[in-house]
Amino acid sequence: MQLSDWLGFTAAALTTASFVPQVWLTLRTRDVSGISIGMYAAFTTGVFLWLIYGIAEGSWPLIAANAITLSLASCVLLLRLRYGHIPRE
Repeated sequence: MQLSDWLGFTAAALTTASFVPQVWLTLRTRDVSGISIGMYAAFTTGVFLWLIYGIAEGSWPLIAANAITLSLASCVLLLRLRYGHIPRE
């Protein structure tokens, strides 16, 4: 692997891992009051398009990072849609 591939995988691992605490907290607390549905919808769509681009380019760092990030962002978006209607006391 070239240095650029290692840089790509490292960047992908760090940015993808940054979503894990948000997903874990949201799953644990069901508190979605601070999550913007518009932002997560746009972000999830963007990540999906990056995944398609990575597939088209055959770039494994893009494919791996965006496949995992898409799963995590989709999870938060679905939790926001599911629990967003519950009124806070």
